Amino acid sequence: MTRPPIRLRSPLGPEDVERLRAGDQILLSGILYTARDAAHERLVDLLNEGKAFPVDLRGQVLYYCGPTPARPGRPIGSAGPTTASRMDRYTPALLGYGIRGMIGKGRRSLEVREAIQRCRAVYFGAVEGTAALLGERVRKAEVMAFADLGAEAIHRLVVEEFPVVVVNDVVGADLYEEGQARYRRISVEH
Repeated sequence: MTRPPIRLRSPLGPEDVERLRAGDQILLSGILYTARDAAHERLVDLLNEGKAFPVDLRGQVLYYCGPTPARPGRPIGSAGPTTASRMDRYTPALLGYGIRGMIGKGRRSLEVREAIQRCRAVYFGAVEGTAALLGERVRKAEVMAFADLGAEAIHRLVVEEFPVVVVNDVVGADLYEEGQARYRRISVEH
C-alpha cells in the first residue's frame, strides 16, 4: 500500500527532515535555491575564506538545476534536475554550513550520505525527463547571486507542490540500495 504524498514547506526545519524516510513521496512548496557546480565551488570558496554568502542558505533546499529561460507568461522555462554526484565534493561543507536539503538525480557518495546523517539533512530525487513539468511548478524566479554564471547562477524559486522523493534520510537509508535489494529478493523468489 502506497502512502499519500507528504506536503512540506521550505525552508525546512529540523523536525521536517527527522520524520522523513527513504521512499517517502513529497510535494514541496515554498522556496528552493538553484545551484550547480560553479555556484557550489564559489560558495565553498566563500566558506573557506570566512566570507558571508550573498544569500543566507541555512535551512534551505538547494536544487541542482540550471533553469532554461522563461517562456512567455511564465517565470521560468524547464527546470530539470542535474546529476547530484557532480556536487559531492562540495556537499559536506555546505551541509556543515546549514543546508537542510538537496534535490537532484542519481546516487550520492558515501561521504555525502554520512554528512547527511551527521548534519541532519535530506537528499530528494526529482524525476529525470520531467523538466517541463517541474518548471510548471515554479511560481516565481529571480537571480540572487552569481549572475555572471547565466543559467548556473543561484536562482530563488517559489514552488508549489514540487514532486520529489526522499532518497537519503537522517537514519542512513538509501532508496537506491533498498530498491536493488528488493529487486534481488524478487529475482531469487521467481
